Amino acid sequence: MQENSNQFSISDAVRLASTPAGQQLLALLQQGSADSLKTAAEQASAGNYDEVKKLFSALMENPEARTLLQQLGR
Repeated sequence: MQENSNQFSISDAVRLASTPAGQQLLALLQQGSADSLKTAAEQASAGNYDEVKKLFSALMENPEARTLLQQLGR
């Protein structure tokens, strides 16, 4: 069975989170509000992505976060 290259897997997330840019991005997310991050993760697990969208929308207002996301996208 061939995996769809457009899908983002848990292993992809772990790999990205273990990079220096991923670690910095996680720190920025936690710095904003650890409770918001936890709530977004819980909601995403339940299939509700609205909290994740809010969290990343706020994160994208941070120039450092945008730079880190660009680095991760390479």
